Parts: sequence; C-alpha cells; structure tokens
Amino acid sequence: MRRFPIFANMFLGAMLLALPLEIARAADGEWHTTTSLIGTSKYLDDFPHYDYVNPDAPKGGTLNSVSAGTFDSFNPFIVRGTSAAGLNFFGGLLWDTLMQQSTDEPGTSHPLIAEAYRYPADYSSATYRLDPAARWHDGTPITADDVVWTFGVLKENSPNFNRYFSSVTEAKALSEREIEFTFDQTGNRELPHILGDMPILPKHWWEGTDAKGNKRDVTQPTLEPPLGSSAYRIESFRPGAEIVWRRVEDYWAADLPVNVGRNNFDRRKYIYIQDENAEWQAFTKGGLEDIRPENSSRRWTVEYDFPAFKAGDVIKREFPTASSEPMQGFVLNLRRPQFQDRKVRQALTIALDFESMNRNLFYGQNTRTDSYFEGGELASSGLPEGRELAILEEFRDRLPPEVFTEEFTLPVYDAPQAERTHLRSAVKLFAEAGWVIRNGKLVNEKTGEQFTIEFLGRSPTDEVITGSYIATLRKLGIDATLRIVDTSQYINRLRGFEFDSLTGQFAQSLSPGNEQREFWGSTAADQPGSRNLPGIKDPVVDALVEKVIYAKDRAELVAATHALDRVLLWNFYVVPQWHRSEIWLAYWNKFGIPDKQPSYIGADIDSWWIDPEKEAALAGKTSGQN
Repeated sequence: MRRFPIFANMFLGAMLLALPLEIARAADGEWHTTTSLIGTSKYLDDFPHYDYVNPDAPKGGTLNSVSAGTFDSFNPFIVRGTSAAGLNFFGGLLWDTLMQQSTDEPGTSHPLIAEAYRYPADYSSATYRLDPAARWHDGTPITADDVVWTFGVLKENSPNFNRYFSSVTEAKALSEREIEFTFDQTGNRELPHILGDMPILPKHWWEGTDAKGNKRDVTQPTLEPPLGSSAYRIESFRPGAEIVWRRVEDYWAADLPVNVGRNNFDRRKYIYIQDENAEWQAFTKGGLEDIRPENSSRRWTVEYDFPAFKAGDVIKREFPTASSEPMQGFVLNLRRPQFQDRKVRQALTIALDFESMNRNLFYGQNTRTDSYFEGGELASSGLPEGRELAILEEFRDRLPPEVFTEEFTLPVYDAPQAERTHLRSAVKLFAEAGWVIRNGKLVNEKTGEQFTIEFLGRSPTDEVITGSYIATLRKLGIDATLRIVDTSQYINRLRGFEFDSLTGQFAQSLSPGNEQREFWGSTAADQPGSRNLPGIKDPVVDALVEKVIYAKDRAELVAATHALDRVLLWNFYVVPQWHRSEIWLAYWNKFGIPDKQPSYIGADIDSWWIDPEKEAALAGKTSGQN
C-alpha cells in the first residue's frame, strides 16, 4: 500500500496477527466503510471528524507556496509533460479518490467518492458503492460510468497505475452507483483495499470539446483547466510561473468526516522559483512562501538568524512521526555495466563515510538508514530465523551466502584509522570484481578503462550530499563527478533512467503490498517513469515481492517483508544515506494550528488555517519596514 504523503497535496500500537474485524466482515460480503489492513481503526464507521482537527476552523486567506522548476500540463497521469503544483499521481487538489487514506493511521481508509465497498472471502473481486451526493464541480453526478472509464484510461495510459493495478482485469458497472472490479488471481488481501486510492476523472469532460471546439485528449498534456471534484479548482495560472487554486465553496464532500476541519485556505498559490538559494531568500523576506519544509541540517541549525525569525515572526518546529522512514540513498543504476557486479556495489557502499558527513555537514542531526523498511517491525535485523528463514531457504542457491551467515551492517567510520581500513576492504572487493589500481586510477583489469560515476543532481543540496563522497571515491582512483541540471531536465532524465547515480528515496507504508512491484519488479525495470530506479531484474526479488503481496496474515507479511528487505540490502542496489524521525517545518506566524497533529504523518497542513489577527499583525510590520 502506498504511504500517505507527508503533507496533503504539498509535498503503532499492537499489530493483529489475524485479519482485523473490519476486513473479516468485508470479506464475508458485507458492505463496509472504514477499513484497515493492519488493525482495528480507532475511528468507528460514523466518526464525525479526525480527533486532531478543529471542526470549527475558520475558512479564508491564502496559503503561499514555492515550487521548483516549471510546469506545462494539468494532466499528471501520463509520462509526457510536467504537471503543475497541486496535482499528483492520486489526484491532488483537483480530483477525489474513491476512498481517502487516513492521515492519522497507517493502512486505513475512509469513505470519499465511495461510501462503502465489499469483496468475497477469496479476494477475487471488489465492489465499490458510490456516495449518491458525489458531484463534479459542474454539478453533474459522479457515476459508475466515470469510474469504469477512468479505470480503463489509467490502466492504458499511466505506467504507474498499470503496474499498481496489474492484477485488476476488469471494471464493470453493476448499476449507476456500483462498480465491480475483477482480479486475475485470488488471495491478494491488499488489492480490494487499495482500489480506493484511484482518483476518478469526469468522462463527459474529457470526451467533450474545449472552447474552440477541439476534442480533448486524456492521453496528452493540456493547459486547459480540467473539471474536478475535490476541494479546489484552478482559478488562474501563468504557464511555468504561477498557479492559483480556489477553494470550492459548494464542495460536495466538505462535511464528510475526512474533510471536516480541513481544506481551510480560500486560495493556495504556488510561485515557481528556479534557484534553491533564491527560494530561501524569498522565504526569509515573506510573501511568497508561508510554510517551508526544511531538509538542510545546516540551515536548520545555523541559518535561522534573519530578522523575521529573531522577531518571532517566523517559527520553526519539529513534528515527530510514527510512520516508517524512507530508504534514501545513492541509487546505483544497474543498466550501466560498471554496476552489474555485486562486489562493486558493496565496495561503493563501504566507501561512504557517514559519520564524518554527519558530524561536519549535518550537525549530528541524522541517523544512518540500514533498512528499506526503517523503523518498526518490518525492518530486518540479526540473522534470519523462523518464518523468514523458511522463506529464504527456498532461494538459498540464488542468494549471497552472507544473507544466512552475517548480520547486515554498514561500515562505521568512528576513528581516524577507520577510513584506511574500510577503503582497503573496498579496494579488495573492486579487485575481486576485476578493477585494479594503476597509476592512481581504478581501471578495468582487461580493458584499462577507468571506473567512472557521474552523479546527477538538481540543486546546491546535491553538491553538499555528494561532495564528500566524491572526494572519497577519487581517493580510490574513481573518476567521480557531479552534474547539476535544471528541474525539467532532471525529471526527464529520471524518467528515462539516464543517470549513473542519484539520490533516490523509497517511502514505504506499514502495510507493504502491490507497490513493491513498482519499486523492485523486473517488469518495471525498463518502463519509463517507474520507481524501479536501480533497474532490478532479479527473479528472487520478484518472488519475494509476490510473497509480500499474497501474505495470508500479518505474521506472514512481516516475515516476507523481512526477507525482501534482507535480500535488497545484501545486493547493495543503493548506498544507504540517512534519515530523521521528525519533520522540520518553518512558517510565518499567521496560522492557527490544532493543539495536536496526526502522529502518523507528523503534520497535516490541511488542518491549519489563517488567523486574521496574526496575519494583520504581520502585514503591519511589513508595511512599517517598507
């Protein structure tokens, strides 16, 4: 299951080993609303709103944000074009999904366009029932025909949805409000649930004509504002420079529990800025960016000393999260011949001196990541045992022997002599893979060609992250360089896998499932735009992914995920970097914020609102300065 984004449209208690009550009841064929893949939700079917929101939060004001790069399309579902801020893979600000994933609990969904769903005990299909009140912004009802049409369009034209719902073979309207989805296999516990993630598009609009009489084409980029169904619509835009979203006053779902106390800003305005430093300067002066997610440890520690911060007009705050931490690391592109050998990838992993980087660059703020499912029970540790060992035994002859004999650990540079020790180990591994040092260069023993790595980046942050690592690689005789490109070029090269290495991030949920095919599956490796950035094509990984997807209960899911995690780690597809267990936000003091925020995602900006008195006070100070 996908992980809920940290900020809606911006950017654990005990686990049950058997099926949760809601899932068991739904599997008996009963209609059900709130459902969870992990445990019983704390929210009953008739809950009024999330318990962290202010249900009486006032509406009004403008949330100003900055976006990097440019945009040339309002169609986020196809590979071509760069979609505008506020749009994303799951609809963003414009299109509602069948169900809404909870901001407050992992693996849990609540009604949105669909008021309920059910499926048989063998998970061979799922039927969704639409809310009769669901409407498009033009007042037209959302129907089963829209859902069936959307499913066909996304399966055919969106590589991501094609893989996410690869086992869904058909969508059929049973009535104006009921849709049955048929699967090509049984036993996939997650699939009925995640169909709720599908955004629904208006068939009548996309199959109609524009103001000039031209027929619209959902397979192409467009700058005609599409008809939507969600809390906002496009009010105005300047291509590539600015987009303004306006809250829909008669939004059909405003009073649903998932929306009460949320979507409080009348406008959401995004200004595009090309340079990261210019963005920072814009934030410090105010007016262009109201809330800044901060990723730079240096900036968070020493650069918040500008006048507005000292005066208390800008606040910085840490929001802890209970979700798993993403694997972030230098992705090694296996489509490049120099990365084919596992020993080469292991040597490159050994060469990263995290401790010095954390001390000198990150002010000790980061923690090393050593699992693709960092944090909680899904991360592998120690040696495999029990159900995990039984799973791995099936593939023993195709796995690195260390999987069974050594605990996976990353090198620690904790003393001056550590660098020499670890780099010697790296040189030895390179030599075993056929790369030797000659005249200070690491070259192929047979061809004499020097080992090269070009890191791809798009901002000064990439220079900070890669600089120290590149210096170490050069000590080994590697021709290591960094190429910085603009955001549009970066996105295009990322989609086409045109890189040696770059910093990638793989966010996981606490209930992994079908999305693992997209991350690691052989089928996704050569499909442009997929999230299999390393280009993994390993039948063992494919088989382990299927074991995760078709796990019969929580215990089996945990064991299969441990096995997948361990195999990914020991194949060194990514040089792991670091993480933090909280979200850093800096914001201008113009907001009302609920007393608590959801622990699962850390911060829900959609539950904030503009405080008119605070905003007026800020405006007064700004005018006084002018």
